Amino acid sequence: MSAPFSWELPYRWPRKPVLARNLVCTSQPLAAEAGLQMLAEGGNAVDAALAAAITLTLVEPVSNGIGSDAFAIVWDGATLHGLNASGRSPAAWTPEYFHGGPVPERGWNAVTVPGAVSAWAELHRRFGRLPFEKLFQRAIRYGREGFLVSPTVAGQWAALTPGVRDQPGFADAFLPGGVPPKPGQLFSFPDHAATLERIAATGGADFYTGDLAERMQAHASSHGGAMTKADLAAHRADWVDPITMDYRGYTVHEIPPNGQGVVALIALGILSSFDMPSLAPDSADSMHLQIEALKLAFADAQAYVADPAYMDIRPEELLDSEYLRQRAALIDPGRAKPMTAGTPRGGTVYLTAADAGGMMISMIQSNYDGFGSGVVVPGTGISLQNRGTNFSAAMGHPNRVGPNKRPFHTIIPAFLTKDGAPVMSFGVMGGHMQPQGHVQVLVRITDYGQNPQTACDAPRFRVISGLRVNVEAGMPSATMDGLRDRGHHVVLPDGHDEFGSCQGIWRLPNGYLGVSDPRRDGQVAAF
Repeated sequence: MSAPFSWELPYRWPRKPVLARNLVCTSQPLAAEAGLQMLAEGGNAVDAALAAAITLTLVEPVSNGIGSDAFAIVWDGATLHGLNASGRSPAAWTPEYFHGGPVPERGWNAVTVPGAVSAWAELHRRFGRLPFEKLFQRAIRYGREGFLVSPTVAGQWAALTPGVRDQPGFADAFLPGGVPPKPGQLFSFPDHAATLERIAATGGADFYTGDLAERMQAHASSHGGAMTKADLAAHRADWVDPITMDYRGYTVHEIPPNGQGVVALIALGILSSFDMPSLAPDSADSMHLQIEALKLAFADAQAYVADPAYMDIRPEELLDSEYLRQRAALIDPGRAKPMTAGTPRGGTVYLTAADAGGMMISMIQSNYDGFGSGVVVPGTGISLQNRGTNFSAAMGHPNRVGPNKRPFHTIIPAFLTKDGAPVMSFGVMGGHMQPQGHVQVLVRITDYGQNPQTACDAPRFRVISGLRVNVEAGMPSATMDGLRDRGHHVVLPDGHDEFGSCQGIWRLPNGYLGVSDPRRDGQVAAF
């Protein structure tokens, strides 16, 4: 069977896809190689992904750390399994704790219980083949001996430091000599390595119930935070059934709320009402419909998505076909419009791995905003996310901050199947860009027959708010003019990471095709 796409690579920075029977795709070559080593030593795709994820906490600290959250979708050779390892808020986090206002962006009171370590332990317990400790070896070595900081990471490090340099523990951990490291500089982090050793030796237990948990509680207490050892001990990662949307003969799978994967599914469901293949892939006509569909999807998600225990509207109601047809009817093909929620019935790293035995994993872990809270627990290397800032302060909102509650979450791994068989594991990291990236990549593959690498290379847009949309510099000028003519307020890029970074693995009859986004330092490692 031939691949259902063109092999042309027409965009301005074409990368060549990699074809092999065992692959690991990440945004950092050192992490990809760490994963590949596990495959070479008899491990499976989950072992490889975990080794890569653990290594990424060290070699890409601008996006994730030991104190991150994580999600995953695993194809075990017969079925899909979803894992939600996002953490819940401390028990003390009532609305009154924040005086009715929003959760801050930095500091201990932005930190929900970190879930990444539990994801590593759960994935290994259920699917791992190699000893757990083995998955940590490469990361521990880089922590003790150091690694050379890549140019992209160095640039992000420098750009993000001003916002977090005064947070407790940050400068001692991440500013050697008082400044961010330069490209090619050797950076070591022995405290980080020592903590990974404790996590490896205890199967993650020390992080949630042992000495590491006590040190986190003590540091939080000394810096005005509410996190306690009891909060950490109460954490659990949950196995969940992915939610789905059928699109152009494929089925797209996402993790259900509290994540924003439903945004991508809503938008694709809306686009099903339009003849997308009849429109040129880089045209204003096509981009306009995608933008408007995503605006409608975000409006619903921002109104309804929260910890599922607190949602009044279920995901299946947001994905109801008749409801989505009604939403599609709100789109004017010739004019941009502000969008509001309907009334239905009732700083991130992404990685993927696949092995010759047929196992595939789509996994993502993140601090949320760059270095996250900016807090680093002294002597441990534990840098902590700031997921709490995604809670709402609005009275009555399902995502309003509260105790022992998961916030709205941006990180979303994805998976594509056809007639029940695996097709592609993929993701596009980058905050609220993620569902937008999922939609744009899938539209290019399924509607326009572009190969996965081309779909990653192609210029993207990013919906901001209202009528404002950020458009990548590589977008054709005629397309930007066409969007302006329809009333979009086109904004040129003004930061380091507006358009996300895609990694993906497409299943072929006798192996896989792996792709990595040129917007980062990423690599497909394979044999």
